[in-house]
Amino acid sequence: MSRSKGSENGMKQKEKEDATVYHNTELLLKHYRDVVWSLEVSVNRINRNFYQEYGRDIEGFLELTYEAGLDLNGTEIESQTKTIARSRNMLRMIDCSVDLLRTKHKNGELYYWILYYTYLSPQEMQNIDEIVDKLRDYMKDISRSTYFRKKNEAVMQLGRVLWGYTSRECMECTCFFEKTNR
Repeated sequence: MSRSKGSENGMKQKEKEDATVYHNTELLLKHYRDVVWSLEVSVNRINRNFYQEYGRDIEGFLELTYEAGLDLNGTEIESQTKTIARSRNMLRMIDCSVDLLRTKHKNGELYYWILYYTYLSPQEMQNIDEIVDKLRDYMKDISRSTYFRKKNEAVMQLGRVLWGYTSRECMECTCFFEKTNR
């Protein structure tokens, strides 16, 4: 009795962890376009201001200050460059994770295009039907319900790449391989 209760608790915990991974990943993806836009606008604004004030963009200015050995610690310039770097790193992390999912997962190509048209493309699609139409190049008989099911799978798999598997999941995999190698 205690064993089934323990496995029931374990399943509930896994469902809770999966829900958190899915929610966090979807939330991140929903903000992707806004972050890309905001970053581009910020960099453009900063570069324009730097060019007007110093005759160079921010990268050129930073290169000169580093060559000259100037210390920018605690300045507004340092704050701005750290904010840009942090945003770029977050986008790189997402892009690399999406690329890994695309190239290594058995359904990666389909998942990539689902994520791309749903969250990552520069222009948001008008509606679900437009996304489904675009996906027909990658899955001929895709319906709206199949799209939603595959989108959920894609978000969950991307979440596992972004946030990693839990140690319990790794232990389950290890146990499985130990049993098959006996």
